[in-house]
Amino acid sequence: MIGALLFVSFLVLMMLGVPIGVSLGVGGALAIGLANGESMLWGLLAAPQNFHAGIAKYPLLALPMFVLVGSIFDRSGVAKRMVDFAVACTGRAPGMLPMVAILVAMVMGGISGSGPANAAAVGGVMIAAMARAGYPAPFSASIVGAAAATDVLIPPSIAFIVYSVMVPGASVPALFAAGMVPGILAGLALIIPAVWMSRRHGLGQAERELPRPPFWASLREASWGLAAPVLILGGMRAGWFTPTEAAVVAVVYGLAVGMFVHRTIGVRDLWSIFLEAAETSAVIMLVLGLAAIFAYSVATLGLADPLVEAIRRLGLGSAATLMLLAVLLFIVGMFLDGVSIFLIFLPLFVPLMRLFAWDPVWFGVLLTMLIAIGQFTPPMAVNLLVACRLAGVRIEQTVPWVGWLVVFFLGAAGLVAAFPELALWLPRALGY
Repeated sequence: MIGALLFVSFLVLMMLGVPIGVSLGVGGALAIGLANGESMLWGLLAAPQNFHAGIAKYPLLALPMFVLVGSIFDRSGVAKRMVDFAVACTGRAPGMLPMVAILVAMVMGGISGSGPANAAAVGGVMIAAMARAGYPAPFSASIVGAAAATDVLIPPSIAFIVYSVMVPGASVPALFAAGMVPGILAGLALIIPAVWMSRRHGLGQAERELPRPPFWASLREASWGLAAPVLILGGMRAGWFTPTEAAVVAVVYGLAVGMFVHRTIGVRDLWSIFLEAAETSAVIMLVLGLAAIFAYSVATLGLADPLVEAIRRLGLGSAATLMLLAVLLFIVGMFLDGVSIFLIFLPLFVPLMRLFAWDPVWFGVLLTMLIAIGQFTPPMAVNLLVACRLAGVRIEQTVPWVGWLVVFFLGAAGLVAAFPELALWLPRALGY
């Protein structure tokens, strides 16, 4: 009865427009209090304790720093320079600009851990460029929104950091390494339909007439941005710094590039950059703390046990259960962001992971891939909403183009599900 009240109160609050974090915290605190009967007030004391426990974790120190890195590189003009270099490499032909948008988004994913921030940075440059080349605005928005979804897979990833603090046995370095190959695979899965649709529908015919940037000059301009992922990931691998320290190094590097190399960031810009990153980080940390109350109530009331037992009685095997979870995450991902989905569903999924002895690192990568698909699938796709706003189109106008991108991305996720080594061989090779 109390377990049902927990989920009903959460859903009702969400439908009333209450923020997700508050809905999680209030629902969890109410369930904890009622579970203690006459000692309801004493039971509620567990809420602030679990709120603190949910955010007082060392890996989470990296989260605000990587958010700040994304804000810094968004303002520094790095995306524009990387686009010029990518165009210099690929040349001018129908389908090349969509490919460039996806490739640049993947590289930006190695700098920023936020999909919407990636969509804003890449879309701010690519949507206008694709419009000049003759691509329709809904198509351009679809490409940018889908490309930004690779951000949660290619390290550093905020979603991986959140997953690591909620699931035992999944370290941040191992998840970062495990996300590389699936992230590249997802990018390739988007490039194929992007180029195919461009040529099939005769899009981008004016692209041949646009000037091609000089290779060496564009490489020199883009080199500072291209070096950022190498510094972050290479430094962690070499043992120079931990993921948390890598985030701080990336902030210093980004400020140096923006202020002294490209000179696109001034002292007056720092306040707005720090304020934007602080607000975003504060929201994420607040949601994490409130979700910890919800997770505690789920664990204390033993709500995951009946779910595991029901699946065991139904005789569903590992593959069938995984398929059910994939369908659930695909649907939920259309309405919620990745971090919120982890906070709501991981307390229920972890017992299933243990039941079927799924590798926690592989499971985290697969869940993240499935969640990433929802980030560009209408009606409430967060990445696609950002891209549509930049392109000046309604989200329903992107449906004919987004459908093919979703299908191919699902295919990439299916490969990772069928062949776990695609995610696991790199962390094992690196000794994580």
